[in-house]
Amino acid sequence: MRLYNTLTRKIEAIQSADNQIRIYLCGVTVYDYSHVGHARTVIVFDVLKRYLMHVGYNVKLVQNFTDVDDKIINTSKTLGIEPKELSEKFIRQYFEDFDALNVMRADLYPKATEHIKEMQEIIKGLIEKDFAYVSDNGVYFHVSSNKEYGKLSKKPIDELQAGARVEVDPSKKDPLDFALWKFYNDGPLWDSEWGKGRPGWHIECSAMSIKYLGSGFEIHGGGEDLIFPHHENEIAQSECYTGNMFAKHWVHVGMVTIRGEKMAKSLKNIEPIHVALKKWGANAIRIYCLSGHYRKTLDYDEQLLADALARWRDIETCAYELGSADGDGSVDEVKKLADDAIKEFTTAMDDDFNTPIALTVFTSFVRTINRYAADEKLGKNVAIALKPTFDAMMFIFGLKIGEVSDEEKQEIESMIKKRNELRKQKKFAEADMIREQLKAMGVELMDHKERTVWKKLA
Repeated sequence: MRLYNTLTRKIEAIQSADNQIRIYLCGVTVYDYSHVGHARTVIVFDVLKRYLMHVGYNVKLVQNFTDVDDKIINTSKTLGIEPKELSEKFIRQYFEDFDALNVMRADLYPKATEHIKEMQEIIKGLIEKDFAYVSDNGVYFHVSSNKEYGKLSKKPIDELQAGARVEVDPSKKDPLDFALWKFYNDGPLWDSEWGKGRPGWHIECSAMSIKYLGSGFEIHGGGEDLIFPHHENEIAQSECYTGNMFAKHWVHVGMVTIRGEKMAKSLKNIEPIHVALKKWGANAIRIYCLSGHYRKTLDYDEQLLADALARWRDIETCAYELGSADGDGSVDEVKKLADDAIKEFTTAMDDDFNTPIALTVFTSFVRTINRYAADEKLGKNVAIALKPTFDAMMFIFGLKIGEVSDEEKQEIESMIKKRNELRKQKKFAEADMIREQLKAMGVELMDHKERTVWKKLA
């Protein structure tokens, strides 16, 4: 598989030793609800993990929570609660949202507040190697001491301006120097040999990724807005501390915009995930997030979501048709259909994770199967031949049909049986009433010559 590497500005093969791929994904700062912009990044990496697993890699994914931050502290003060209470509330909400989106759990979810010791060890090492210094207000990384600074963002030091989360501080040697540790008088605070305070944002991810993945792990990722200053600063401090390459491949996901403007909590234009789920459902949101190339900007547009939902309905129909297939059919021609589909799908995914093309291959495959079903050609043996390919693509994209209890299934099939009897008796008005009752239950019917297939909308 070949992916665009932000570090080299080239599409390159993923380098892997011992068939293992270690991924560190920068997680959310937990002071508010996660939104669709966060969902896109997490879903992209969820599908990347699923695909790498599908082709045979052992994947270890670590995704952190930033649970100490000025935004958390300020929000908690406004609400009159402790910062820990606020962060824990939104960590619980995070799992509720992303479980609902059928995102596989990461292998680890380290919290910044649980890794203060590891951060202090790195800071101490950077001071000892003269890459950092103690000022009146904290400990800073001296940017000009690192000759490779700017290699990720391709920003020359002499042209850089202070970026996001970099405050003007007269005690710094250089305006571009960034905080590793800041001194504070109010909590939350931790003791250090330099003074009581809190860690800087960037040091958190260096400490957690090095602890759990080591140096030179395969993939580091996040939203493209993290390239500078966050990921640039991570590389600088990590490589200066260890003397080794920090991460081999840097993968960044394009922003979600809303009416052309970046979706962000700070701009108060977010669509929280739990709100989007109620409007569109998990599968449509996943398809929407994968419908544009991961490196491109994607606008949060209702028509795009409606298109994604329509695609899901076709896929959903296919899942139920395959599960309900009956009778005989010609298997020879569908074997080629399945082989060609998975080959085109794999080619797209291997070519810089081209999910839009892969989705097109999948939906074309699905619509062909649905035509087979409509033409009464989808025999049970045909379905058996097609289902492994269908299931593989469903797993990789993380799509999931609605769950139905045995009791609910029995009720639905009993109502369908009664409806079919009424239709045989030409009592169409009464039969239509049952269809409407089923529709109100979220059940859609697909009538065939000798039977009726139903699906529970998800």
